[in-house]
Amino acid sequence: VTKKVKSMQMFHTPVTCAMQGDRVGICVTQFDPKLLERGLICTPDSLHTIHAAVISLKKIQYFRGALQTKAKFHITVGHETVMGRVMFFSPAPADFNEEIQENVFDFEKDYLYQEEYLSKDSVSSEENKENDQAGEVQLPRQQWALLEFEKPVTCPKLCLVIGSKLDTDIHANTCRLAFHGVLLQGMEDKNYTETFLPKLKVYKLKHKEGQVERVMDDYSVIGRSLFKKETNIQIFVGLKVKLSTGEDGIIDGGFGQSGKFKIRIPDGLKPETKMLLTVASKKKSKGGKGDMTKEDESSKNDSAQPVTVSLSFKRYVFDTQKKMIQS
Repeated sequence: VTKKVKSMQMFHTPVTCAMQGDRVGICVTQFDPKLLERGLICTPDSLHTIHAAVISLKKIQYFRGALQTKAKFHITVGHETVMGRVMFFSPAPADFNEEIQENVFDFEKDYLYQEEYLSKDSVSSEENKENDQAGEVQLPRQQWALLEFEKPVTCPKLCLVIGSKLDTDIHANTCRLAFHGVLLQGMEDKNYTETFLPKLKVYKLKHKEGQVERVMDDYSVIGRSLFKKETNIQIFVGLKVKLSTGEDGIIDGGFGQSGKFKIRIPDGLKPETKMLLTVASKKKSKGGKGDMTKEDESSKNDSAQPVTVSLSFKRYVFDTQKKMIQS
């Protein structure tokens, strides 16, 4: 709505102009005051109303307890404090010592999903002891969070963000401020989960383990216990696996109906692996009936270690197709 200003006064004195910080009374003609609500006057584009944001942050050292992903905090941003849910992420471990980039967020890079903000407190005491002896507690120099607000907030770009637990008992001798940071990227679109989040390349590392059941030939084995019976093994075909004996393999497809699968070994099985698996499968077919002799028992203990199959891949949190990526 555009209306003409008839006159202005500052402390009962007529004025012809006003600026930031002045307190001024404005007389506007033919205007219904009910149409006006409390708000903000600003230069165009200096404020934006956002539903979510990516922030860089640091934990406040006096806050007790961990900062957990999916936890809700009171988020103070601009002139407002609203509830927001957090998801923490860090650089990939190889980039933990990378230079801190202030007031910039790179959407081209990959980031590692974290169940909680990484700090010395978040590493378990046993790990701490081990790492302290080795002199290497590896923490990233910079960490980020995705904030999702319960209601949209209006704030300047690159503004200060404070995360608190204001529902903590005010009489308790504890710090209620949990973290502080800088708002790097706001998401103005209400449908940001579809339009914006897929650009945020945060991944989780996935690891599965199974066992080799038997040898088919020099270049293939049958595996089990890596997938459930109802799993569609077809979506894993072509993924790389590693045997505990050192061979690299590729999942070739399902085998039967019980979740077993075929692994192709492009460079062939080592003779010792083949021997180990052949001996193990012979014992398996022999055993099971009647009492074992001591000799059988001791030979079974010798080969108690099965050959395991490990499958590692990463999956992007906001990838709608849930693709599995291997380097």
